[in-house]
Amino acid sequence: MPVIFLLSLALQIACAVHVVRSGRPLYWIWLLLIGSYLAVIVYVVVAVIPDLRHDPRGRKAASKLVQTIDPQRRRRELQRKLELANTVENRRRLAEESLQLGDFQNAQELYRSLLAGMYATEPDFMLGLAQAQAGNGDFADARQTLEQLIQANPNYKSSDGHLLYARCLEQLGDKEKALQEYRVLADSYPGEEGRYRYASLLKDTQRHAEAREVLQNQLNRAKLMPRYYRQKEQGWLKAAKLALAELGDA
Repeated sequence: MPVIFLLSLALQIACAVHVVRSGRPLYWIWLLLIGSYLAVIVYVVVAVIPDLRHDPRGRKAASKLVQTIDPQRRRRELQRKLELANTVENRRRLAEESLQLGDFQNAQELYRSLLAGMYATEPDFMLGLAQAQAGNGDFADARQTLEQLIQANPNYKSSDGHLLYARCLEQLGDKEKALQEYRVLADSYPGEEGRYRYASLLKDTQRHAEAREVLQNQLNRAKLMPRYYRQKEQGWLKAAKLALAELGDA
């Protein structure tokens, strides 16, 4: 059976399923069966594409595809907006995007420009600056920024900020204090990174039995979590499995 026929049949079936699920008139199915590729093209243009525009999942998938093809596109758009209007909001959005893309130097400059006037101690901006500093390997500066953040905003809570502070301590050689912070994060951080980093530092400091226990408990706990959670955290869970295998049996 020719491949072109099989492809046409698959597209017709997919569109027919869309007709039924979207509640469109059933005459579309007959048109699809009769019209083959031409009918499929027409249906996609008049029905599927408009649906995707109004479907949050469709918009999200399209946005993700565009981001994969051209990861710098959003930053260029944000840069143009900033050039048109140099507002705090536009600088914040560009700073966040630069941080996301790993352009830590530009992110630092933008966050520093935001930390002025009435926003001089804005905690989210200070945390962004600390994240950019850590991304550049400036862990001493990042630690100082985080300590200034807490001093200026004693009631501010951030799991990401807490984790970053623990990482700074570890990178700067204060491993005992880092372990204390990671111990708290192992129970409080909303994800697997806190538990993994705690176990990893225990392993690095030759506390193998404790590391093994943390990793085993982490993996056992993950089995009880919903599938979407395990998929979201699969990178850290794979790292935990590898670290546990390296530790071997007690």
